[in-house]
Amino acid sequence: MPEHPHDDVPAPEHTRPDGVSDATVEAIGRLSKALDLCEESRGHLYAFHRRTGDTERCLREAVDLFREAGHDELAQRLDDELVGRNVIAGRWTFQVVEDYDDHYYTAFTGLEREVREQLVQGRRHVHEAEMKESHRTQGRRHHEARPDLAPSPEGASS
Repeated sequence: MPEHPHDDVPAPEHTRPDGVSDATVEAIGRLSKALDLCEESRGHLYAFHRRTGDTERCLREAVDLFREAGHDELAQRLDDELVGRNVIAGRWTFQVVEDYDDHYYTAFTGLEREVREQLVQGRRHVHEAEMKESHRTQGRRHHEARPDLAPSPEGASS
């Protein structure tokens, strides 16, 4: 715990700059939430990319097994029609990921950063830091404002 209770305050990079309104902090907080959702969507897109790659490998194994079982025509049809097929017109999943990153994700993260720079001196998570302050029990272990104020875990050496 901090030596003095007045030391248990958020780090400056998580505090509201002077003159910034509640409405502005709320709007930036909502934009931050939207960015979180964008990041999650991007993760799902990467999972889709990886799972489609796993699907392709499994499909190729099935084609080989059909050939070994003497079903050459079926194996050839699967090989011709599905192995290597685009998942979206003209695109494999890596191209879908690249398009998302280049046309949406990059624009989103750039504009979010610009908004923060223009309105709150580039500070991140001001809304969330204020929410933490309103919910935590000041002076209580595991409710510290910042990581540098948290005590070492029991049994750990400093």
